[in-house]
Amino acid sequence: MATCEVCGNDYWMAFEVRTVNGATHTFDSFECAIQKMAPICEHCQTKIVGHGVEVSGRFFCCAHCARAVEGPQGAEVRDAVGARPA
Repeated sequence: MATCEVCGNDYWMAFEVRTVNGATHTFDSFECAIQKMAPICEHCQTKIVGHGVEVSGRFFCCAHCARAVEGPQGAEVRDAVGARPA
């Protein structure tokens, strides 16, 4: 069994996440993995679980948050690209 590095649970179905820089993390749930690894929105401080938005090297959970903080570059950010479905 392996021990989750967030909650300490020793669980037979624990899993490892390997990062680009070679670090290995062990978790017993996606909840713990998100708690440890998800970036935080620089505007509203929520955990970014989905795609999020990056502007000038800063991470935001959505285009609204990017526009609120990033001025001219943030003003160009949209959550969806293309024509709206009919």
